[in-house]
Amino acid sequence: MYYFAFCLLALSMLCALGGALWAIRSLWPMTASASPKLGAPSFAAEARLGVIEKLNLALTGCYVVASAILIYALATYDFSLVYVASYTDRFLPLFYRITAFWAGQAGSMLFWAFSVAICGGLFQLTRSYKNLTPGTKLWYWTFYLGIMSFFGLILVTWNNPFLLNHATPPDGNGLNPLLQNPGMIFHPPLLFLGYGGFVIPGCLALAQTLSGKHTEETAWTDVARPFTLSAWAFLTAGIVLGGWWAYMELGWGGYWAWDPVENASLIPWLIATAALHTMLIQTRRNKLHGVNVFLMALTTVSAFFATYLVRSGVVQSVHAFGEGGVGVPLLVFILGGTALSVWIAFLARRDDAGELSGIESREGFLILTSWLLLALSLIILVATMWPVFTAFWKETIMGLAREAQLDAAGHDHGGAVGLTADFYNRVCMPLFAAMVAILSICPWLGWNGGVRHKRNLLLVICAFIGSAAAMYASGYTLPVAVLGASASIAALVSMALKLTDRSVLGHAPSFAAYGIHIGIALIALGIAFSGPYKIESEPTLAIGETAKVGQFEVVFKNLYEGEGPGYIFLEGELEVRKDGKLVGIASPQRRVYAKWGQMQFAEAAVIPSLGNEFYATLMAVDRQNRAVFRLSSNPLVNWLWIGGTLICLLPFISFRRRNSRES
Repeated sequence: MYYFAFCLLALSMLCALGGALWAIRSLWPMTASASPKLGAPSFAAEARLGVIEKLNLALTGCYVVASAILIYALATYDFSLVYVASYTDRFLPLFYRITAFWAGQAGSMLFWAFSVAICGGLFQLTRSYKNLTPGTKLWYWTFYLGIMSFFGLILVTWNNPFLLNHATPPDGNGLNPLLQNPGMIFHPPLLFLGYGGFVIPGCLALAQTLSGKHTEETAWTDVARPFTLSAWAFLTAGIVLGGWWAYMELGWGGYWAWDPVENASLIPWLIATAALHTMLIQTRRNKLHGVNVFLMALTTVSAFFATYLVRSGVVQSVHAFGEGGVGVPLLVFILGGTALSVWIAFLARRDDAGELSGIESREGFLILTSWLLLALSLIILVATMWPVFTAFWKETIMGLAREAQLDAAGHDHGGAVGLTADFYNRVCMPLFAAMVAILSICPWLGWNGGVRHKRNLLLVICAFIGSAAAMYASGYTLPVAVLGASASIAALVSMALKLTDRSVLGHAPSFAAYGIHIGIALIALGIAFSGPYKIESEPTLAIGETAKVGQFEVVFKNLYEGEGPGYIFLEGELEVRKDGKLVGIASPQRRVYAKWGQMQFAEAAVIPSLGNEFYATLMAVDRQNRAVFRLSSNPLVNWLWIGGTLICLLPFISFRRRNSRES
């Protein structure tokens, strides 16, 4: 069965490669055209489209069946498969055995390819695809099937998930305890669905540019709109769930550590969000065509860069898979894709595009927002790769001797210098706060400049100044936190005022857009308080003793020992009171898993609140049953998850194409 599954992967690669070559062959008559935007294909090329479409459906079917075989192997404890033995065991519940599909390097690559194949198959069945001209379709298949060929090459060579054990072990190695969390069920697949969804608009943008048929068919921005918005929503959901997972599982009380793999998923999101803003200018103002082609293609390329960070071993991360042989092929693909995107974006420039409006207009503010998003993506990219740059500089450019990099114990540090979370917070947080401030003002500006509804804009400005003054008077004096929080409140007031407009309420895309901005404002409000104003302590308590953290009084009531499926645990029972009133019982655990030696894993406990949330982690217990706890009071942290939920769900109600009446 597994030889058959491998053959399916090989067949999918051949279908993709054959389809891409067939599309190029069909486009060949166009090379005689003098125009850089090639002319119409021959009649024979139209007939060949049917063959290419059948090949795509065949490769989609191959990925569906191959994925189903791997899921079956995971569900049935088939340890004859190396992948199953590496990531599951007999203690693992069924839903975690299924999620092991994307727990390892080979399985996650298969799931990503599966996600792209499903998106490609769905797009092929849409009316929007059928209404495209043959030339655009052929260019689209050239790029899309080229990407699928690359996926197939990786899966049949470096990342084959169907390798067999020489001897079937009686049990598997088990799933990393950090992955045994509900977040594992949703976080990785949502990221991959986001990455996969962006392949469609990325390829379509390049295809329509090269076909030159934008006057004869619907603009690619409208054709790909459902896939663009869905991919953005899925990627957003994956990032938000990743933050929630880190908050609940890792036990350190935070939700974003600026880890390289966290950053890797944020970079495509920032670029895609910038593209959504510049695409609005193209739709409404017939401008920035080349910019949008480049940004959408770059979003797809940056998703592969995220994979490169995770799988190449180029940076160190607790989330990374390590070197798997795919680093060099991915890097070549990324560099080639970026160069191709730049070249085609130059071809997308239009002579009929008007001049850009001034910075004081809505158009100017949208462009400024996009520049800030792109600046953030560049800063995060450079900071993430900084250890690589510094190692290269010290070892190659400066020519330092290898022996000089050995410490007294003989350890080689390689010259790499990493940047801490403090750097990211100092540099990125002011830019995020500035974007939220822009968000509050932008809806009240005219497209050509000037202010619309001056009274509403005045209310927004008063909300900003009043909230900043109130926070400062209440003792919240950190400048960036005050700026972010007051800008968030101003943005909430601004969006609420927009939603009182009946034309907005009756227009689904506008309603969704302003609702998403409310979600962004809520996230910014949560970040402004939960980070800098978190109160934390690490008391050592005997049973019956009391500690205080923020407004919470905590009594260590008892200590329990127990056993779960595949692990043993210690659990501390904490009675939590606020202003003398019982608010709940928190029971953090310390676990040791049978398959993971003496490594200890924290299971945090929270008492949820829309204000200050109590958070507890059991750190250690001595022989006298004195326990060390990490206790914290996290203000407004749950508004991150509320805002995140809004911005993940609202894009799905805005699939209807924009029109000239949208405000």
